[in-house]
Amino acid sequence: MVAHSSSSYERELRDLLQGDRTAVLRYSKSLEPADRPNLERILRAPFLVVRGAGSLGFDLVALRRELALPVEVKASCEASILFSAASGRAAEQLEAHRAAVERVGLVAVYAYRKIGYRDGDPWRLYSAARQPQGGSLGLLAKRLPPVERTREGNAVLRWENGMPLARFLATVHALFEPRELLAA
Repeated sequence: MVAHSSSSYERELRDLLQGDRTAVLRYSKSLEPADRPNLERILRAPFLVVRGAGSLGFDLVALRRELALPVEVKASCEASILFSAASGRAAEQLEAHRAAVERVGLVAVYAYRKIGYRDGDPWRLYSAARQPQGGSLGLLAKRLPPVERTREGNAVLRWENGMPLARFLATVHALFEPRELLAA
C-alpha cells in the first residue's frame, strides 16, 4: 500500500523537530516515561526545519549548526509501505533522493508515521542512502536502519524495523550536541 497524504504528519514532525513546546509535550505523553527525556531534549537543541516543495523534492530539511537532514515523510495505517505501488513514483523519488544526497555527502532520512498507532512512539526513521564515510554523520547513518528491499528488489519501509523518533533524537544528541548543553 502507498502512503496516505502526509501533510498533517509533515507538520507534526516539523513541530517536533523544531522544538515546538506544545507539540513536544503533547507527543511525549504517548511515550514510555524512559523515552520522554530523549524527546524533550529537543526543546534545548532544536532544528531549524524548512518544508520542501516540488514533486520529487524532500518534504522537510532539518538543520542544526552541525547537521543537515533531508527528510521524506510517509504515513500509513499499514505495517509496511511498498515503493513499487503508485506507478513506481515512490521508487523513482527514492532513487532521486539517494542520488542527490550521495552527491553532496548527506544522509536522506525517511520518516514513517503509523496512522492510528496508540501504544507509544508512532514515528520510525530510516536511512535512504549509502552511509557517508567517517565523522558524526557517518556514525548516525550506521545507527539508522536502511530502507529495505523485497526479494524482488523493490524498496519497502517496514514500520517495525525502523528507529523510533525518541531513540533517533537521543542518538542525534549523543553524537552532535555540545557537552556544555548536556551539562545545562
